[in-house]
Parts: sequence; C-alpha cells; structure tokens
Amino acid sequence: MAKTIEGLYYSESHEYVRIEGEYGYIGITDYAQHALGNVVYVDMPEVDDDVEAGSEFGAVESVKAASDLNSPVSGTVVEVNDALEDTPELINSDAFANWIIKVQLSDPSELDNLMDAKAYAEFCEAEH
Repeated sequence: MAKTIEGLYYSESHEYVRIEGEYGYIGITDYAQHALGNVVYVDMPEVDDDVEAGSEFGAVESVKAASDLNSPVSGTVVEVNDALEDTPELINSDAFANWIIKVQLSDPSELDNLMDAKAYAEFCEAEH
C-alpha cells in the first residue's frame, strides 16, 4: 500500500500539495521517490515564476532516471526549498516533509480535480 498522508491532495503524476491558507507546498510523493531511487538533483523554478495545474515546473533526477515535475495547482512560486540544492536526497529520507516549491494559489477550486489520500493509495495499487 502506498504511503499517504490524510489532508494532502495528490495528482496522477505523483505530486502532492499541502494547503496552508492561500499557499500550497508541492512535492513528490513517497511512492514517486521509491520509484525513482536515489535522488541526485532537483530542478526548480525561480521565485515569482507562474505554474499551471498539469504543466511542468521542473524535474527530479535520480541515479536511475529523470522525471518531470507537474504542478497539481496553478499559482505563483513564492519560495523554493533551497535545502534540496545541496542535499536533494532529503526527498528520499522523507518525501512529504521535503516539499519542492511553495506557491500562492490562483484558483483553489483546482483542488477538486485532485485525489485524497485514499483515492491516491488505490490509484497506486492499480498501477502495480
């Protein structure tokens, strides 16, 4: 069973968003980091860049593969997780604690298009 956290929103491309007020913290799921293996680099956008729901905003590279990052929501990047520049492997130690970007949401109704923890766990099971 895929590890999930109640209260987060999940996309089919294995990103999550944690909502705090008008902000969303976006990262990859535990399922995604397991599939990738040891993360060696995270390509992130710049602060003030706009991201669109379903569109690419960066990439995660591991020793096995590179994977595009797709934003689950639209908004403006207000912060990037600088710690990942020097220690990208933090994503492997705890994918949910080590978000990649923080965005100011432009359309909170987009959250309705994402899965909750239970639906995401079922989605991951179906992918096996």
